[in-house]
Amino acid sequence: MVRAGWGRRRRAVWGVSPLRRFVPGARTTGPKKKKKSSGKKKVSKAEQLRLQKEEEERRLKEEEEAQFQAQQEEAARLEKERIEQEQMEKLEAKDQERRESELAELHSLEQKFLSAQQWKMDYRAYAKWEHYLSCDGSPDPTVLQEINTFMSLWREDQNEDIQLVMEKGEQVLNLIEKLQFHLLDTPPNEITEEETVQYQESILELQNLLHQKYNGATEHLLKTANIYEDSETGNMQAVIKDKNVTFCIWANLKKKVRFKNHVFCDAQHGFDLPKSLAVSSVAVRILHTHYDHVSPLWLQCQSVPKLEVLDSKELTQHSKDNVEEPEEEEKKAREEPHVPTEEEMCSDGRKSAISFKENSNSIADINETEEEIEKKSEILDILSQVQNPLMQEETNEKEEVITDENIVDLQQFVPVGGVYHIDALQLPPQVKQIKDWSMVELLDVGLEAYPYPPEEAEDATHPPIQITLRLSDNVIYFEDPVVARWDPAGQQWRTDGISNITYETQEKSITFEMGAFYTIALLQDAHLNMPYQAWELRPTGMDEALLMVTTVFVMIQIQIKGNQCMLSSVVVEEKDVLSHVTGKWISPLDLRAVLKKAGVNIFPGEYSHKYVSLNKKAPLAEVRAYQQMALVASAFAFAWSKWNLEAGQEQVVFKVSEHLKADSDKDKDWSLYMFNGQKAQKLKITETSEAFSEELEEDSEFHSTLYHMLKDFASKEAIDKVETASFLFIDVVYQLLLSTRVLTYS
Repeated sequence: MVRAGWGRRRRAVWGVSPLRRFVPGARTTGPKKKKKSSGKKKVSKAEQLRLQKEEEERRLKEEEEAQFQAQQEEAARLEKERIEQEQMEKLEAKDQERRESELAELHSLEQKFLSAQQWKMDYRAYAKWEHYLSCDGSPDPTVLQEINTFMSLWREDQNEDIQLVMEKGEQVLNLIEKLQFHLLDTPPNEITEEETVQYQESILELQNLLHQKYNGATEHLLKTANIYEDSETGNMQAVIKDKNVTFCIWANLKKKVRFKNHVFCDAQHGFDLPKSLAVSSVAVRILHTHYDHVSPLWLQCQSVPKLEVLDSKELTQHSKDNVEEPEEEEKKAREEPHVPTEEEMCSDGRKSAISFKENSNSIADINETEEEIEKKSEILDILSQVQNPLMQEETNEKEEVITDENIVDLQQFVPVGGVYHIDALQLPPQVKQIKDWSMVELLDVGLEAYPYPPEEAEDATHPPIQITLRLSDNVIYFEDPVVARWDPAGQQWRTDGISNITYETQEKSITFEMGAFYTIALLQDAHLNMPYQAWELRPTGMDEALLMVTTVFVMIQIQIKGNQCMLSSVVVEEKDVLSHVTGKWISPLDLRAVLKKAGVNIFPGEYSHKYVSLNKKAPLAEVRAYQQMALVASAFAFAWSKWNLEAGQEQVVFKVSEHLKADSDKDKDWSLYMFNGQKAQKLKITETSEAFSEELEEDSEFHSTLYHMLKDFASKEAIDKVETASFLFIDVVYQLLLSTRVLTYS
């Protein structure tokens, strides 16, 4: 008991926890103190000031060094700019020193344009003389007395046999084309205003006379309808055609409702009549003219502004009031010496061709200012007349906008595949056979239209007529065609009155309904193939070249040789098309008309800039570029460059490569050149550069002409080839470049 009590007292005195084991000799202490932090000692205020001062000194030193470096860099930049400026001034001065001699040398080359004009003039005179000597009975359409006599004799001719009328019609179409070509080909100073009006009036009279004869032949056929009676239906059905026109005629001889529809087997055109017509004495004619004599009537009604020169400091003379009748601009033109093929007998290519007329006519004036070469005026006569379409773009901005959405704008849409005259006709009295006599009642009223809907019941509802047209294999529609009817009162194409249109792409047919009988056209946007995606022009031999134009829908290759060109291929969706026009050597104007007639338009018109998002270029730069490209096209290849979009309006950019052998690598050694009509330079950038720059290629200079710019890097063989190139070849290349306007519409 005593020991236990002592032990309790001892623990109480020492304060040892009964849970802690006592170890003799061990040091006992109170609660442990926390160790002090091992961090930095507190910085004094003096130390802070010292550190701030050092930091400030370091910052100032860095700023001084940066400022010094910036000053050095600025000085180096200024020095570099000064050196570059001095170098540019030296190059400019050098260019000015030799400018006169270079322009004189270019002037000598440009004599080839004059030679081409003289050759054309001589050929026109020769052709006129040959026609006079031939005495073949065909009139000279430019001689008023001869053409009037021709028309009078044909009016008096009572022979209405359809075959004879069609043969005579081909002659009439040739006369129309000759007149249109004469209007295009004759320089403005060689034709008077009175002569121009005379030729245009003759064209309209010939067109009207031709259609009157077609109506007379139709009436003659209907009077003898029983000759063409169909064994199954008892009704008349006939298809008569040649390369210019197709007659599809049906006469309702039996008047049975179950025969109210019909398909012409040889043409694949058809119709479905309302019941009221199926029991009437009615005939239906689908007259398909492969040309268009209707649309020019609309163009004739439009007001055409006088042609004015673009207000530019670079143009030194005013334009000549050289206004052509616009209806002729859709007409076909031919260039000598060329006998047209069957497919080329159309007359709907003048609108695009007129611009070349003005261009080519004015080439003869290039060299009239030899004493003023240094004043940049050796080609300005061209610019004064290259107004369709180049200059006209600036003067036609105030054109009236068509507000009626049912009226077709023929500046935007063009008829493709000809015109379909769909008529309901009064069936004339038929021949009756009485024993050995054939008797027929003669009516002196001519061919009469059958009124539908009936005039006495205009407010009543009448069933529509359903028409099916088989489209020509010689025409390409890249989109569903627009079906329009001709409005004689307003002299315009309209889309109202036509409904339920169905276009079968594979069958190449279109079906629609119309409330009355109309003249119909199938129209297509004239600018579907603009702007072009790419283009290239490269020589393939002596006075031979190949022009390739690639669009969204089609790739076109045009071969050039001498004074003619050939459509070598038209590829759509990797398939060759339009085989009927490929492989034939024709003139540039023929080529233009053939392609437009087939629905492939790569030729901008004077109003195309309103409908195409284009890369607008100054006329001075564009026209001179085409001229000088044509002059050297026998030895140099040219191609599209993406940097042409970035170069601005005053300059054009394109790729160039010396190209002497047809089988050489066309993508080898392309270089970029920039030209503004007065100064040419070789650019340092390439087609794959990240940004556009006007920096000069090293060791290159400025030149006043593209020819001399290329001459700096060209071989002697190439220059010799340029100097010996045929003037006719150069003229054809220039025509194609100017008509396609690849530098603006790409």
